[in-house]
Amino acid sequence: MKVLIVDDHRLFASGLKNLMEAGGITVVGTVCDGTAAVAAVREHRPDMVLMDIQLPGCDGLQATRLIKTEFPSVKVVILTMNADDQLLLEAKKNGAAGFLLKNLEAEEFLALLSRVATGEVILPELNERRMPNCVLTKGESAKESLTARQKEVLTYIARGMTYRQVAELLYISETTIKYHMNEILVRLHLQNRAQAIAYAVQSGLTNPDE
Repeated sequence: MKVLIVDDHRLFASGLKNLMEAGGITVVGTVCDGTAAVAAVREHRPDMVLMDIQLPGCDGLQATRLIKTEFPSVKVVILTMNADDQLLLEAKKNGAAGFLLKNLEAEEFLALLSRVATGEVILPELNERRMPNCVLTKGESAKESLTARQKEVLTYIARGMTYRQVAELLYISETTIKYHMNEILVRLHLQNRAQAIAYAVQSGLTNPDE
């Protein structure tokens, strides 16, 4: 089986490449953005693409749609840290053959890929995610757990902008904005967007009067 790896975290991509090759899988290349992924599929014609969602420029879901439109026989497996229901729905709609978490054990990961290779679709069931309750704080430790991009997204959302407006402002897809918001909720142990906005105000990320 020939596999293409698409992930902008080079250390993760390198480790995944080593894991694939140790399992007897041929890795035809590693690229770090969606546009390069489409080009690499045209060049190498892999059997499977392991696709991160959060990518610069053309994100993983957009790249999946483009690849499946041009090469319907290529299996695309989405890799992510969190099985968000909205992302799962988008992945299914765009033709993904699998949706796997990055924190799986190596043996389980390879076993699931083998099942995808035989034609099985590996997608977790939709569920209502229950995030733990938390007390909002102004602590720097919580705020510093966010990336610069996540802080930027949260700041604009807290100012009352919609996902679409933020996406247009930052020149990224609305799906990517939703991905960032899900990551923010997970990292800050929040339950919903309203709590995230309250946190942004309390932590000083934004001024409610702006």
